[in-house]
Amino acid sequence: MPTPKNSIRRSLLVTSAVLLSTALTAPVALAAPSPSSSPSKSPSATPPATMSSVGGARLGQPGTQVNLASGVPVLPKELSARSWIVADAESGAVLAAHNAHWRLAPASTLKMLFADTLLPKWPGSAKHKVVPSDLAGIGPGSSMVGIKEEETYTVHDLWLGVFLRSGNDAVRVLSAMNGGVETTVKEMNEHAEELQALDTHAVSPDGYDAEGQVSSAYDLTLIARSGLQKKAFREYASTVRANFPGETKKNKKGKKVRKPFEIQNTNRLLSGDYDVPVYEGIAGVKNGNTTNAGATFTGVAEQDGTVLLVTVMNPEKDGRNAVYKETAKLFDWGFKAAGKVDPVGELVPPKSAVRADARSGASASPGEAGGAGDGTPGVAGAEPVASAAAGGGADGIGTALAVTGGALVLLAGGAFLVNRRWPLPDLVRRRPRP
Repeated sequence: MPTPKNSIRRSLLVTSAVLLSTALTAPVALAAPSPSSSPSKSPSATPPATMSSVGGARLGQPGTQVNLASGVPVLPKELSARSWIVADAESGAVLAAHNAHWRLAPASTLKMLFADTLLPKWPGSAKHKVVPSDLAGIGPGSSMVGIKEEETYTVHDLWLGVFLRSGNDAVRVLSAMNGGVETTVKEMNEHAEELQALDTHAVSPDGYDAEGQVSSAYDLTLIARSGLQKKAFREYASTVRANFPGETKKNKKGKKVRKPFEIQNTNRLLSGDYDVPVYEGIAGVKNGNTTNAGATFTGVAEQDGTVLLVTVMNPEKDGRNAVYKETAKLFDWGFKAAGKVDPVGELVPPKSAVRADARSGASASPGEAGGAGDGTPGVAGAEPVASAAAGGGADGIGTALAVTGGALVLLAGGAFLVNRRWPLPDLVRRRPRP
């Protein structure tokens, strides 16, 4: 991909690392309004005049932000989402955005933060027997995968339920294993702060509508980028369908049997629908829909070596698949514009990565930030793998894309200097359908 026009010389790497460390570790109150200032019900149709400037000053401005110039394709027409963003998943360059920091209800896209926070805690083979208290507090009308009391599930099963069916029951069981909802939400908010996702405030672990629960297109994209550093996250997010354990019953002979049933990913760009084709190169990540949030979606896709992240929040168009159609249009634009358009901002790295860059002179190794490539605590900088499979009857996991790193310097909105790449170690891609 050609170097953006506003790149600066590598001799500024060390200086920019120090500047970025200072800027990005400023008090939260300077970057985003407090959670209590955000509406709990459907927000106004007008974004606030002042929003967070994390990632660049232009990203804090209301309206569409893009640097159109000769050779840059025009943005898609008829985009109705209240907020959206198109970003390069590896360099962090934000190619275009619309109300990127508008704090809105996130719905089940917040499960990306839940997963990124809790995935490293248990191996997939760990087992848990569900008790009634594990399923307490699930909101009416919640999406469910079908977990039953007194049945035993592996952690692998539970994560399939979270990613494929957006099962609030699976989220509650994992939260119970983690010490409860309160503990889990606290850890989610701490992790959001570490990621510089300062628009985000979690109240429920599953994204169910709750007073003061907000995020933004910018933050959801940051969270997805962090999650995609983890091998398990990539595999679950790109799984199209899988077998899920059913309820234990007696057959005609009186023998207890437990037959699995198939679950399919509700991400329609991954699984397809009657009016939405599978998107070329799609590899996840998460969709959501609630009364207050409307439809929300963050997706990642790769084409010809370019990996993009797109988040779309609350399209005003009718139709259950409007969020996927608008996402597909933005992906199409992004792949055409990549290498031609000057960024309007950047996806900031986590605080820990900023500190590491400042210490090492911006020479940290690929995959260092965001935790282990396989989701294992304490294993930083895991090596890319050649291929991956979720196992357990899962289908739709493709070959992995090995991505090499290197420093890339961008000037984002005149505010922050990005001094390194934060690449995806081995983005999982779906095999082409026959």
